[in-house]
Amino acid sequence: MSVANGSIGWNRISPNEHAWPVIDSDIHPLFPLERVLDYLPKPFRRRFAEGNQGPGGFGFWNPHGLRRPDAKAPDGTWIYTSAPHLGRYLLDEYNIEYGIMNNDYIGMALSPEPDYGAAMVSAMNDVLIHDWVEADPRLRLSLVVSPVDIDLAVREIHRLGDHPGVAQILMPGGAQKPYGQRYYHPIYAAAVEHDLPVALHPSPPGAGITGPTTAAGYPTSYFEWHTGLSALYVTHAISLISEGVFQKFPTLRFVLLEGGVSWLPPLLWRLDKNWKALRQTVPWVDRLPSEIAADHILLSTQPIEEPYKKEHLHQILSMFPAERMLMFSTDYPHWDGDTPDFAGRSLPESLRQRVLSETARELYKLPATKPALEGVAAEGARA
Repeated sequence: MSVANGSIGWNRISPNEHAWPVIDSDIHPLFPLERVLDYLPKPFRRRFAEGNQGPGGFGFWNPHGLRRPDAKAPDGTWIYTSAPHLGRYLLDEYNIEYGIMNNDYIGMALSPEPDYGAAMVSAMNDVLIHDWVEADPRLRLSLVVSPVDIDLAVREIHRLGDHPGVAQILMPGGAQKPYGQRYYHPIYAAAVEHDLPVALHPSPPGAGITGPTTAAGYPTSYFEWHTGLSALYVTHAISLISEGVFQKFPTLRFVLLEGGVSWLPPLLWRLDKNWKALRQTVPWVDRLPSEIAADHILLSTQPIEEPYKKEHLHQILSMFPAERMLMFSTDYPHWDGDTPDFAGRSLPESLRQRVLSETARELYKLPATKPALEGVAAEGARA
């Protein structure tokens, strides 16, 4: 290349200076992306115009967006962007005694560049501690670690695992391999050393080092991906139990966030049945898988299934020890989040206090600051 006539480019050669024809096999035109709207049919035009999946609208499209459009304070500030606003317009509004924060940017933990991914999640952990946990004593942090490099993940747990505002370790639901495998065991050893549970949260579909988001390949819509999230947790739950994670780490608790509830009973039935016939293949699994799951695995309510007949959900909840395994979550400010009053009305009365507060209080060792089921949550639960 050369600089000629005040511009950067190749030396210009007149077409008449050579006698052979030229074919350029790689030219990149650039044009305003908005111009595409003139030719794009619906509903793709709306998706492209909103751009809620990044430049060009790549990725699964949710017509509702990821976050609720009404999650604004009276001053126009997004409620979820500051601890004071979150405290005033979510925790106070719904009488939420404590809130466990799960970083929305968890996909960074899946970067194929392990040093960069680990540095990013570490920096975000610091931001959430300094700007959020220290700003409101009701907030607790899920400490994100990157499972791409186990040594760096363990280092992060040891760096902040004893901070009083840290409630648990958090990893993306998408992974290189099922989470029961020995590759991940140093993370669990560090979590146990700091007396912290480990949680999984859905990550951006196909992000970073993860493969296809289903066992059969990639789905083609957000609807399909979102509906199938529970299949991801089926894989991890089977792996955690069959690999003997909880025999190796008998105090470890594992939380599966935002993956639904109703898939659990039939999975446990199948595990128990197969263990009776195939236990020689997993000799370290020393009792019924359903008993192991009851002692070590927990789920969150959102997005809880909503059958037309409420009693059908109640029947599902009676098929496993939901009073020990299920915790309330809002998933705020995501588009499909649930409020405490809604969840309270969905649950059998016998489960409400356990699910709305007490199971999480025990898991995260949170001191009681107010009577159980008072205020807004109690009114919803009694309805």
